[in-house]
Amino acid sequence: MSNELIKQKLTEKFGEQLTGWEEQFGLLTFSAPAELNLKVVQFLYDDETLRFRFLTDLTGVHYPDRKGEEICVVYHLHNLIDNIRLRFKVYVPSEKPDVYSLSQRFSGANWMERETYDFFGVNFIGHPNLIRILNMDEMDYFPMRKEYEMEDPTRRDKDNEMFGR
Repeated sequence: MSNELIKQKLTEKFGEQLTGWEEQFGLLTFSAPAELNLKVVQFLYDDETLRFRFLTDLTGVHYPDRKGEEICVVYHLHNLIDNIRLRFKVYVPSEKPDVYSLSQRFSGANWMERETYDFFGVNFIGHPNLIRILNMDEMDYFPMRKEYEMEDPTRRDKDNEMFGR
């Protein structure tokens, strides 16, 4: 199986709705609207040629300069039979970071979605127990967002510019 075949099958099914096609270090990457994440994952799972039936990783990224799509949810899926992986991204606004939960399809998504909620504030719709997993329940912010200054702004070894802020 090749990345070209995967892209072809996805394009046949979803057309122009999938964008941002890249191939870095042999890893096929693409983006889709947030409301399609379940449909795309279900297609990748069910298609007898593609067979992406293992969720390797799920995480978030905060892009404060991307207006209207500041929060990115990144999925890494793996076809264990053909030993091929892909990266799938969904962008949502930080004011309403709603993404459908994959926990019904992949049981491992449960904790990964809780961690992504805990640190980035992504609301996984349909998650059975979306509560903080590592931080204190009393926290009213999401610490991995690039909205906060470093702890001591006078230190030169911890300049915000060094951390992409």
